[in-house]
Amino acid sequence: MNTTTRRKKTHLFSTERSSTMRVLTYAGAIMAFLIGSGFATGQEIMQYFASYGFWGVFGTGVLVLALISFVSIQFLTVGQREQFEKPSQIFEYYAGKYVGKFFDYFSILFVFLSFTVMVAGAGAVFDEHYNIPAWVGGIGLTVLVALTVWFGLNSLVDVIGKIGPLIVVIAVGLGIVGIMNADTGILAGHDMVADLEIQQASNHWITAALSYVGFCMLWLAAFLTALGKTVPTQREARAGGLTGGVVFSLACMIVGLGLLANIEHVAGMQIPMLVLANDIAPFVASLISLMILAGIYTTAIPLLWTVSSRFFPDGTKKYKYLTIGLAVLGTVIGLWLPFDQMVNIVYVLNGYVGAILLAIMVIVTIWKLLNRRRATSTEQSPAEQDALRR
Repeated sequence: MNTTTRRKKTHLFSTERSSTMRVLTYAGAIMAFLIGSGFATGQEIMQYFASYGFWGVFGTGVLVLALISFVSIQFLTVGQREQFEKPSQIFEYYAGKYVGKFFDYFSILFVFLSFTVMVAGAGAVFDEHYNIPAWVGGIGLTVLVALTVWFGLNSLVDVIGKIGPLIVVIAVGLGIVGIMNADTGILAGHDMVADLEIQQASNHWITAALSYVGFCMLWLAAFLTALGKTVPTQREARAGGLTGGVVFSLACMIVGLGLLANIEHVAGMQIPMLVLANDIAPFVASLISLMILAGIYTTAIPLLWTVSSRFFPDGTKKYKYLTIGLAVLGTVIGLWLPFDQMVNIVYVLNGYVGAILLAIMVIVTIWKLLNRRRATSTEQSPAEQDALRR
């Protein structure tokens, strides 16, 4: 392989030399991947968090914080320790050969459908904010993402790892301003949310939280396992996973409070975040629209990369042709249904399948931990075991 070919590949590693900067870059990559069209537009936060009032914002928020942090740490540390030849082997590691194969292929289908949601989100931004036909935004995003995945980036992680935290900071700032400037207020929003017609992810905030973590982990599985393979140490893998999971979850809660405080104003809107931004000033809404598109872009790239690289080696002709084919098909599907319906159908249904994988992960992790401790205690002398008991 010559130097030119190597540079064109989309690498999953960080070029940062400092351990702290690498950890922050890994955390940033997690956040950038999870932001997507759902978080950046506010539609996802509406359906999974704000639509349930305080229980959704804090109950769902705490569950998501604990579980997203857990799965992020697991995928990174297992990827670092096991050094799988293919990232998809993470499913067999937890669920066995046959069930693991099911999750493998299911996750690829879901990741591709998630790419179609990104297309729908870009189209909704162009339609609702710029009054430009949705197909212009959807096709524009597809072309940009396809070109990026086709030609590759020297280090995908470093690029999205820098953009992700910036978008989270802006979104959190917008949520805080929304709380401060709200005519309704958080308490009043909580009281009236049950009387408004707001699309919800589930009938209860607990199942909504499990569904949310479920679809997030199906996104993250192959990506973080591949990234974990390049992480130098277990400590950095754990720190990166924990930081990314905690910061992203806290951001969801703050943005959820901002939407809840303005619930009467944002209910039923395709892009709730633009409503909050427009209340500040029209030019702020224009800037936020660019942030939303950047958030969609940072998620759409690894989504499309994950599917293409699952079937063909990164950088090969077959990989590139498959990328173009998937991009075209994703655009057609993404521009077919309204954005809020796409979020509700694709994310929620697939989230429940992901929640099953989550349960398997928890059981297997506990089982392997107990076995490791038994093995360690067996290797110790009776005197050492007695010392530990004391």
